[in-house]
Order: sequence, then C-alpha cells, then structure tokens
Amino acid sequence: MLAAWGDSTEEDEGTEEEDAAVALMAKSDSDSDDEPLESLAQLKDKVRGLSKAKLEELLFILMDECDAINSENCMLKDVCSKLKQYIRELEHENKILKSQKIEIDISNLVLHEDFKKFKEILSLKEEAFVADFAKFENESLELNQKVESLLVENKKLLENLKQVELDLAANRHWNRASQALN
Repeated sequence: MLAAWGDSTEEDEGTEEEDAAVALMAKSDSDSDDEPLESLAQLKDKVRGLSKAKLEELLFILMDECDAINSENCMLKDVCSKLKQYIRELEHENKILKSQKIEIDISNLVLHEDFKKFKEILSLKEEAFVADFAKFENESLELNQKVESLLVENKKLLENLKQVELDLAANRHWNRASQALN
C-alpha cells in the first residue's frame, strides 16, 4: 500500500500521474463542493501512493497556484481599496446632494407659501379693483350726466346771455333814441 520514495516503475508513474490528476480534481471538487471529510481521507490515500518527484512537482504546482492566487488577492485588495475609497467619495457626494436637496425643498416650500400669499393678496386686490372700478364707472357715468346737464345749462345760459345782450343793445338804441328826443 505504501510505496517507498523513488521505488516506482514506469507503469506505477503512469498510474501515479493519473492518481495525482484525480487527487487534484478531487481536491478542487472538494473546495468547490465542500464535500465531507471522507473525500479528504480519500485524497490523502491517493497522495500517499505518489512518488517523491511527483509530490515535489505537485507541491511546486500548488506553490505556483498559491502565489498566483496571492497575487490575484493583492490585486483584488487594491481594487477593493479603490472601490471603498470611491464608495466613500460617493457617499460624501450623496450627503452633500441630500443636504442641497433639503435646502432646495425648504426654499421650494417657502416659495410655495409666498406664492399662495401673493395669490391671496392678488385675489383680494382684484376684488378691490373690481369694486373700485365699478364705483369709478358709476361716478364717471354720474359725472358725464352732470357734464351733459351743465353743457345743456351752459347752452341755455349762453342763449340767455345773447338774448340779454340783444335786449341790452336794443335798450341802448332805445335809450339813445330817447336821449336824442330829449
């Protein structure tokens, strides 16, 4: 069951390589599928039968894979760090935008209230304007009627004045004639 280190034939090496491949597949399957401990025991049994050279080769492969994974992990950490910084910046911008939105909302509410007040004042002013306009229109009609009546009266007075002037002129003629007779 246990082979001595280096005591393997070519036929054993072929099977050892196959066993190693199967063992690595089993190991990767156990990593991804999280198989129970029985698979690990099977993996240990398969690895025990491998030669020292094959074990070293597999060890170096595992070390290279570990280095590659470690390098990838470092890169991912850098990317993650940059993403965290970017998220912090976005959160800061979000806070600023939220505070600006709150200020704008408050300003909007104030403007809305001012608009309502101005609308009410405009409505009241419009009602007052309509009432004043009606009052001034009535006063204007009354004043037009007074002006027309005054014009008629003025016309009559002018006619009376002309009549008085004619009478005065006739009286002067009459008075001159009577003075002349005297």
